[in-house]
Amino acid sequence: MRLMPKIHDLYVGKVVLGTVLLTWAVLLGLDVMLGFVTEFSDVGEGNYGLLQAVTVMALSVPRRAYTLFPHAAVIGSLMALGQLAASSELTALRALGLSRRRLSLSVAAALALLTGLMVINGETLGPAGQRRADSLKASAKSKNMIVAQYSGLWAREGNVILNANGGQEREKDGDRWLELRDVFLYEFSDDGRLKSTATVGQAEHRPGGWLLRNVTRIHFTDRSVHETHVGEERWNSKLDAVALTAGLEKPRYLTAGQLHDATNYRLRNNLDASELQEHYWGRWFYPINALALCLAAIPFAFGTLRSGSMGKRLFIGIIFALSFWLLQTQFVRLAGVFKFDYRVAYLLPTLIMLGVSAALFKRRSG
Repeated sequence: MRLMPKIHDLYVGKVVLGTVLLTWAVLLGLDVMLGFVTEFSDVGEGNYGLLQAVTVMALSVPRRAYTLFPHAAVIGSLMALGQLAASSELTALRALGLSRRRLSLSVAAALALLTGLMVINGETLGPAGQRRADSLKASAKSKNMIVAQYSGLWAREGNVILNANGGQEREKDGDRWLELRDVFLYEFSDDGRLKSTATVGQAEHRPGGWLLRNVTRIHFTDRSVHETHVGEERWNSKLDAVALTAGLEKPRYLTAGQLHDATNYRLRNNLDASELQEHYWGRWFYPINALALCLAAIPFAFGTLRSGSMGKRLFIGIIFALSFWLLQTQFVRLAGVFKFDYRVAYLLPTLIMLGVSAALFKRRSG
């Protein structure tokens, strides 16, 4: 029964949520405004006008909200608890027998709701909106959509290297598939010799593999070269749209599932997958980091912020969030350089922050 929310839990949660949402809105507004400045520099290229720029920015809002949430959460939490401390409301709640651990639980429970929504957003609206925004911008700036998307694509699957000069994703009657055009396939033997080259007019990725159309293939042997031509051919390859997309889009714009599949593709072909692994594990640690960062900041509300102004609370919140971000960034970069597990790189800064917070918590409880 102790874990059941009571009126003081609801009150603290309401104050924290209100301040976090306000802080979040301010940060998001500033980020969008700065984004507009960048987009305006591209207005006028092709058919990319002011309306398209506004649409692109609107579509990117879910992704921007996802990125900014951890920072808004820690700054908003500190400001909310600092406000309660400055008005002696925290003192009154303590006098009623409310422990600091219970206060921390109230804050964590309130933020867990927003964190859960952001995790869902990071796997649905965020990536989908950003992909749509990038596609809209590319098609508006280029008159030829096929040239604008998948242009100059290179990929490898086993002993076959693929090059495509253009392509796009198509949809009809509920079915979606990837279509590449002007495709070249280079097949090598195990000892590195060129076995064949193929010119493909159109390659479609369908369930179960690829369908190649208008294929002209040149075969190389030790003593001869001969050419064949077929109108249609099946290519049973594990190379799929996710793997190709990962090579074209920024990894941070992909979902966790897409990052997982793209990582497996690269590892399967002995390619570097460190950047994909970095963002994949970053997705898993996103909710842990967001909540841990806020919990680690709570001890400041019981001492430093009590007599401080709103500016002081804002400053401490920004410094705390920035310090955590810099610490974790350095650990992640070290993981990439020294090739140790990214899970360790994401977990260590969180444990360090929580350890420091626990020490402060215990000190101020004495």
